[in-house]
Amino acid sequence: MTTTPPVVPAALAEPTVVPPSRWVALLALASVGMWAGFFGPIQVLLAQQAEALDAADKEQVLALVTGVGALVSVVCNPLAGAFSDRTTVRAGRRLPWLVGGALGGAASLVLLSVAPNVPVMLLGWCGVQATLNAMLAAVTAMVPDQVPVERRGRIGGIVAVAQTVGVVAGTGIAAATGSIAAGYLSIAVFLVVLAVPFSLSSRDVALPASYRPAFSPRAFLASFWISPRAHPDFGWAWLTRFLVNLGNALGLLYLLYFLQDVLGFSSDEAENRVFVLTALYALTLVATTVVSGAWSDRLGRRKVFVIWSGLVSGCAAGLLGIGQTWPAALAAAVVMGCAYGIYTAVDFALITEVLPAAVDRAKDLGVINIANALPQVLAPVLAGVLLYVVKSLGGVVDPSGSGFSVGYFAVYFLAFLASVLGSVFVTRIRGVR
Repeated sequence: MTTTPPVVPAALAEPTVVPPSRWVALLALASVGMWAGFFGPIQVLLAQQAEALDAADKEQVLALVTGVGALVSVVCNPLAGAFSDRTTVRAGRRLPWLVGGALGGAASLVLLSVAPNVPVMLLGWCGVQATLNAMLAAVTAMVPDQVPVERRGRIGGIVAVAQTVGVVAGTGIAAATGSIAAGYLSIAVFLVVLAVPFSLSSRDVALPASYRPAFSPRAFLASFWISPRAHPDFGWAWLTRFLVNLGNALGLLYLLYFLQDVLGFSSDEAENRVFVLTALYALTLVATTVVSGAWSDRLGRRKVFVIWSGLVSGCAAGLLGIGQTWPAALAAAVVMGCAYGIYTAVDFALITEVLPAAVDRAKDLGVINIANALPQVLAPVLAGVLLYVVKSLGGVVDPSGSGFSVGYFAVYFLAFLASVLGSVFVTRIRGVR
């Protein structure tokens, strides 16, 4: 006697058909707009605004705003993902969150453009983090929803390129617009315009209402805890991503102030050089990410790429901490771009292969994305404490640029250690080659 296997709806089935190139291109375009919304402020505008509102305590204001905003993202990304998994509207599970996130992000950027004080600035940035993380949860889940496992390295590489282009675009818009308000408004328009084409062609699949689990507040909250004992590969993947992203956040967050206070550049010159470093980083990342993702697909191996790229990424942070010169910063940007390009493409594919269940893809990816967001909370605290302690102990930096900052050496050495540890722990993942 044979039994008929249960019918799995398309929204929960493992994809077997590779989406068309147009879908991939529009997904990448929407991702460019989204990441510009994140990183135009992070790289340039928030630091400028903190200095404009409170020049004496600019570092503390920036740490407060970025730290609280990142804490909001820690909560909102998995929460939006969980509700996305349960959404049963005809348009699909992910699309309402993508559209709502893009519009909400644009509105929050507009609020930032008119912020008259630090509390409104904080409110606006928290709004950006909340809404764009809802969009991020939807965009991220669409890849395992619609891309077969054997093509995820390649698609992950394209998504990584889109992230990098978005970082460069956001930074470039912020640096070129001439004022803080114009920078925020231009990025808001850029975000919405690039999100529209994919919103109209997302191929998102609706979840039948009969497959939506019954809602229990206790069970819903408990679902965000994914036991490392029951799912050890997921736990190790989370920890490795957290550590590598902590190293990356420590390396990037105070870059503008590093160029001003350690290398001795003026405010305007430092902004231009941040863009130069970001563009150089992006070019080298793009040169490695798609190739490495496709190579990983072809070999059927993920871990070796992730391990070595994390190690090299850590060495780039170490180079910046030891060198503390403009040529060292340029070299670090090249090395970091090559390494992080490989890491982001292949680690994304690795992550999608350790997700516990298809029914919770967006929620589980949201939990993984905490490993991206939590370092943004911890990095300003750790860096701020290190810089403050060293300054209090007499670690003086020569404003001409000829001195050596012990504080920034400590920050970048910590970035090095985090990246190396993240790479080592990848070896503990057993279910992925």
